[in-house]
Formats: sequence, C-alpha cells, structure tokens
Amino acid sequence: MAHPTLLGFQDAVSPVMEELLHFHDHALMIVFMISTLVLYIIVAMVTTKLTNKYILDSQEIEIIWTVLPALILILIALPSLRILYLMDEINDPHLTIKAIGHQWYWSYEYTDYEELGFDSYMIPTQDLASGQFRLLDTDHRMVVPIESPIRMLISAEDVLHSWAVPSLGVKMDAVPGRLNQAAFIASRPGVFYGQCSEICGANHSFMPIVVEAVPLEHFEKWSSLMLEDA
Repeated sequence: MAHPTLLGFQDAVSPVMEELLHFHDHALMIVFMISTLVLYIIVAMVTTKLTNKYILDSQEIEIIWTVLPALILILIALPSLRILYLMDEINDPHLTIKAIGHQWYWSYEYTDYEELGFDSYMIPTQDLASGQFRLLDTDHRMVVPIESPIRMLISAEDVLHSWAVPSLGVKMDAVPGRLNQAAFIASRPGVFYGQCSEICGANHSFMPIVVEAVPLEHFEKWSSLMLEDA
C-alpha cells in the first residue's frame, strides 16, 4: 500500500499492473533522454559564440528533426496500445463480482452464488482495531482467490463513483444506469487498498475499497461461512 515517502507506484499485484509499471519506466526514460538533449542544445546555443553556416540551412537536419519525433511517438504508442487491449481482455473469468457505489459505501454481489452479497462501510476511527488503517479499512472486505481471472461489473445507485485499486491496476467509473466491466488477476495473497476516485459528494473521502486475495481453498471456506450467515 502507499506510504508517506513513496515516490513511485505501489507494488504491482496483477500482471496488467506490472505491464503498466514497465511502460511507465519505458516512457520516463524517453522523456529523460529528450529533456537531456534539449537542455544540452540550449546550453550549447547560449554559451558558444560560434556559428556553423552549414547548420543554418540544412535539409538533412530538417529531415532528422521531423522523422525522429515520429519514431519516438511510435515507440511510445505501440506499447501503450498493447496494454490498452490487455486491460480490456477478459477470457473465461472464474468469478464475477458486481460492485455498486452508493453515497457513501460500496456493496458487492458475488453473482456466481445465489445469496452472497454484503455492504462494505469504512470503519470509524474510534472503532479501529490495532493494525487497521484509518480511512482505509472496511467492516467487510471483498475476498477473491489468487491466480484466478476476476471480472468486475461496476455500477452506481445514485451519483458517479469510481472503483479504483492501484495495486491491481484497476480503475473503472461507476455510472448510474450503466454497467462497466473490468478484470484483474491477483498474483499473490495479500490485502490491497483503494478508494473512490470520482468526487461523489460530502463523504467522498470515506468510502474505501479493500480487496483481500487468498488461496482458493481459503476462499471456498470464506464463501461457505458467508452463505451460512446469510
């Protein structure tokens, strides 16, 4: 999860987020090289008194500074398009969960089960147990099995919300009257935090998201207990 001294992204938990991190580093290096080249040219132009008459009117240089940016844009666009299609790819999901945004909490429905659903509220500061995080922990976590494709169906009941978990590389708007779709695979067990990322009213900051990824056998036990309680 994020912490005060974090300068980069959170650690990737899903394959898509790993691809996003690699693309970020790739694009950042290109930006760094362009910035270094431009800075060098500016410093050279300001500090030198020499003028090369062959540079003042050169077809070769004009070709280079036209073709080179086009090639750089291609180097950025192709990996970006690849990741864009990967994020939309949903092949045979093992589990489908419907997340519905309310003012100001989330409700989850496990559509593969008949009566498995619950509301997820933020735990008030005065009720937090030792080790729980203020403004981030909820009374009910969304539990998913690891290494299984999960399909999220995301909507809202009242106003615009956004279901976002940075570690999983998922951010999808929740729109009233519309069903949006996202997918992820949790690569390892853990607890991953997110928040509503669309301003939705007075308590927008108080509707966190907690995803707990567990081994399949633990998920089956959890689902059985939840069904018994229902």
